[in-house]
Amino acid sequence: MAILVQKFGGTSVGSVERIKLVAKRIALSRSQGNDLVIVVSAMGNTTNDLTNLARSISKKPPQREMDMLLSTGEQVSIALLSIALNDLGISAKSMTGSQVGIVTESSHGKARILEIKTERITHLLNDDQVVVVAGFQGTSLGNSGTAEITTLGRGGSDTSAVALAAAINADACEIYTDVPGVLTTDPRIVPDAQLMREISCDEMLELASLGAAVLHPRAVEIARNYGVKLIVRSSWDNAPGTTLTSQINATKSLNGLELNKPVNGAELVDMQAVLGLSHIPDKPGIAADLFETLSEGGVNVDLIIQSTHEGNSNDITFTVSKEHLNKAKLLCNDLIKNLGGELSSQAEMTKLSIRGAGIMGRPGIAASLFETLSKAGINLRLIATSEVKVSCVIDSVMGAKALRAVSETFELKEKQIKINPTIIGKGEPEVRGVALDLEQTQVSVINVPDIPGIAASICKAFAEAGISLDTIIQSERKHKNVGRTISFTLNKNDRKDADQVLEKILKEWHGAYLKDGKAIARISAVGAGMPETLGTAGKMFRAIANAGINIEMIATSEIRTSCIVPEKDGKRALQVVHELFKLNQQIR
Repeated sequence: MAILVQKFGGTSVGSVERIKLVAKRIALSRSQGNDLVIVVSAMGNTTNDLTNLARSISKKPPQREMDMLLSTGEQVSIALLSIALNDLGISAKSMTGSQVGIVTESSHGKARILEIKTERITHLLNDDQVVVVAGFQGTSLGNSGTAEITTLGRGGSDTSAVALAAAINADACEIYTDVPGVLTTDPRIVPDAQLMREISCDEMLELASLGAAVLHPRAVEIARNYGVKLIVRSSWDNAPGTTLTSQINATKSLNGLELNKPVNGAELVDMQAVLGLSHIPDKPGIAADLFETLSEGGVNVDLIIQSTHEGNSNDITFTVSKEHLNKAKLLCNDLIKNLGGELSSQAEMTKLSIRGAGIMGRPGIAASLFETLSKAGINLRLIATSEVKVSCVIDSVMGAKALRAVSETFELKEKQIKINPTIIGKGEPEVRGVALDLEQTQVSVINVPDIPGIAASICKAFAEAGISLDTIIQSERKHKNVGRTISFTLNKNDRKDADQVLEKILKEWHGAYLKDGKAIARISAVGAGMPETLGTAGKMFRAIANAGINIEMIATSEIRTSCIVPEKDGKRALQVVHELFKLNQQIR
């Protein structure tokens, strides 16, 4: 007999008829001997309707009252589903988030789960009850010490389900939705997108943070951190769907469930070299020419960063192992003889990284990393960010000092620290999925001082304002031979707040100023096999160039390559990259 947590979204319970169908599915699973905890969302568009009701009264209703209002949507769903189950002869009891023991922090509208008190839910399961839980909500102790209803924010029902599965040590958590599982990309843009049979939590975190809407990153974080077997399936058929895998054993304490230390490791990779091409033409195909040339020459590239500049030129900076430096320099020199531009290089570099689930979703983490290095007097040559890793390239002589400082800041144990780790991903797909994000905006801070602490100052200011940066790029080229440019992308909804954050900082840096980028789209390829594969980035850049699309910015991490392109070209770029990696032909 298995213990299963099953979550049904708003579409699945959008009408009485659909609730009855869900009840029959649950009854079938129950007849197979499973103990069941069912998590449901509000019916259909109920949450939006309730929000609109509130805003018809007030443009800015109190968030506490919004939590009180919005939590009623799930209460309707759980009551109706429990009635439907009992009508089928299945003993079921509905429970709100507070009744089932979901305890959250005191943050209305976006609370994180601190713990789940499982006594009541365990008692009900032992009594052969199907427990039907309201997703998206919990309870906290307010300032007065009395219980307050809280909601978890976007994707909250997914988060509730996976957290419950972790708390009761369920055999699996099944997320039922209106799609067959996790697809290789958005089927509305690429109709022949294929179902993935399996995907790692790290890969799914990258895709979810990039706009793939099947699962919220918070739910994936919990599954990854606590080893929950997570399955995404269709509500309308019995197909197996997509299984998410985690390589982490469930050894963490469940106290502070969502507030456990997000950084679970650090890595140091030495014997690195940085090469920078500056003042090269800004037109389609340049990045493709460069990285195809390198891969054909047997040079494996790690991090790639391209930042857009004024005029008709760009800079591209990348890292290789020190043993490949001379070969890479020869290949680059041959290239710039035809293209123009300048080449610079520096050996004796080290890549320092911190890793963990949802790092960029917690804006204070990157800020803490950069601030720690700044206090140690360590300057950052390059910065590369992703949802599961933040990397900095620094001088090798500072490597050991940096690792000690970072380990102390994030309270890492010796077993969590790796020096020159073995590359993993052998046998995994080069690219498993492709995502398009149209909700990003690009901002650059021009002419910032080239001294330790600049990135820390910017990221700390954003963190204090609760703004997450999705991509951070530090330019190689100096502005007027003095300051550098730091570019970043963030959600469009945070753009106005970003102006206020940066206004104070810019006053401290003489000659620094803010510049908005063009309307952009971000195209990202994600695959665990990327580190083991030569030339992935070059192939991606070539496909985009062949479609006549110019790449304005590039940012890579270990398992992700992202390109910023003009917004109008976003969908076309997604289509050509999806086709390039034959994701429309393979069941993965």
